[in-house]
Amino acid sequence: MQAPSIGGVMLPRGKGEAVRLSRGASLTDFAEKINANPAALVQVMFNLGEMVTATQSVSDETLTLLGEEMNYVVQIVSPEEEDRELLESFDIDFGEDEGGEEALVARPPVVTVMGHVDHGKTRLLDAIRKTNVIEGEAGGITQHIGAYQAKTEVNGEERKITFIDTPGHEAFTAMRARGAKSTDIAILVVAANDGVMPQTIEALNHAKAADVPIVVAVNKIDVEGADPTKVRGQLTEYGLVAEEYGGDTMFVDISAKQGLHIDSLLEAVVLTADAALDLRANPEQDAQGIAIEAHLDRGRGAVATVLVQRGTLRVGDTMVVGDAYGRVRAMLDDKGSNIEEAGPATPVLVLGLTNVPGAGDNFLVVDEDRTARQIAEKRAARERNAAFAKRTRRVSLEDLDKVLKAGEVQQLNLIIKGDASGSVEALESSLLQLDVGEEVDIRVLHRGVGAVTESDINLASGSDAIVIGFNVRAEGRATQMAEREGVDVRYYSVIYQAIEEIEAALKGMLKPEYEEVELGTAEIREVFRSSKLGNIAGVLIRSGEVKRNSKARLLRDGKVVAENLTIEGLRRFKDDVTEIREGFEGGINLGGYNDIKVDDVIATYELREKPRG
Repeated sequence: MQAPSIGGVMLPRGKGEAVRLSRGASLTDFAEKINANPAALVQVMFNLGEMVTATQSVSDETLTLLGEEMNYVVQIVSPEEEDRELLESFDIDFGEDEGGEEALVARPPVVTVMGHVDHGKTRLLDAIRKTNVIEGEAGGITQHIGAYQAKTEVNGEERKITFIDTPGHEAFTAMRARGAKSTDIAILVVAANDGVMPQTIEALNHAKAADVPIVVAVNKIDVEGADPTKVRGQLTEYGLVAEEYGGDTMFVDISAKQGLHIDSLLEAVVLTADAALDLRANPEQDAQGIAIEAHLDRGRGAVATVLVQRGTLRVGDTMVVGDAYGRVRAMLDDKGSNIEEAGPATPVLVLGLTNVPGAGDNFLVVDEDRTARQIAEKRAARERNAAFAKRTRRVSLEDLDKVLKAGEVQQLNLIIKGDASGSVEALESSLLQLDVGEEVDIRVLHRGVGAVTESDINLASGSDAIVIGFNVRAEGRATQMAEREGVDVRYYSVIYQAIEEIEAALKGMLKPEYEEVELGTAEIREVFRSSKLGNIAGVLIRSGEVKRNSKARLLRDGKVVAENLTIEGLRRFKDDVTEIREGFEGGINLGGYNDIKVDDVIATYELREKPRG
């Protein structure tokens, strides 16, 4: 039914029906769903105080606001749901094993090692793999997600365990949460000499949120002051009760440095998996799984570490990983050897993708290259729309004037380039969480994997952006171009150094805040009249010191009678002076202000810039 809407625009009004829209939808998308004219919706938004074009991606709040006005219930489709619908349109069931119970075969458990920074996670993986990862790390911090497979013997049977190595600083929360999603069991590493620390609790909460069983590795038992019993007691408060205390969590005391009891830890993982989980998958179907890490390799192109969750991935398969796709040219295992196929719970390095996918993107094998391309392109378009919607600052008509006045809302534009998608994503999410008040805003114009290129410098120079290179440098002529254009390119290899510097830059962009500092007070003992200068106060300095050109206010009987005065003249006997200290007498001229009386008090002060906390 057509009914007049706001501003006399004819619009179909809803009757409370639900309208499903994806993130970053435009007014045109909304108009199609309700069979309306997009221009009319632009008019409605204008009447609501927001200026939006018909094809612009808008935020979820804007869509909801418009829906309420039009009497529709707007449902924003979650990315997961959207992806499921996209795959269903190609007749693909993602996340389910094909065939019945008889098709399922036991698979190794996938384990994530978590814990506080410096508690020995990398050294533990190092001890398990008998190789040395830690020496190449900047500041001893794991910067990338990697995946490795280890073997152990339990009850005379050889068993495999897949390890996902997640970075161990709180800045990487985004990645750590993703690591936990693809995980069956979490090993929580706690140093016996330090005990439970803030990140230990954070890691524990992630594991609980992912609903995975936890095995506790009490590390550094060989260090002075080590107290494994204290660790057990502390973790009891967080619901992890050791088996020896009547609970169901396995605690294993280890020394990653000395290689002590590593086998016992692996056995505990296998036993926990057997007791708490039914780990089976169908190895015969098309492979599906998750991308753990991805980066751009100069010689090999886009390279992704993927974890096969079901099915078997083979060289020559056509796969889609997030918004990247391609035919598997080659597969390498965690030791760098070429392999032909990878079954469930096997991590492999895949070559042959068109571009670098994101850490945590799902992957699936499809029959045709054309299908892979269509899925990848639709995913890329969806991500682009969602990013545009997020990027749009909502400006209402009331504050439009304020925003247009240059400098009232300042923005720090950034371009982030890194060596791996996981690092870039972690850095971006950490920077966007920085909050130094409402006056300054961070906007990430572009993020990507690989060296800083000329197109990055072009984008930066056109939008006054700072380029951040994380473990990558500028390539070719990009360096000269950056110097020529005056683009600031910063290089980092440790993530929290980048965060600290950007935070300092943001604080520098804030308008200075001043605080009033009292300098001194002067009591008027006598008033002299001068034909040339007006009234001059003969004063005794009661406290502090009075300086020439400082700000002043006049107090009478304790009340302020005049503000914003300036000490224009300051004399001691017949000499002009710049300051008079406490206990001395002198003469003060307040410029054109003459309403002064005996017993008035002149309080002087100055404004000092306050350091931002």
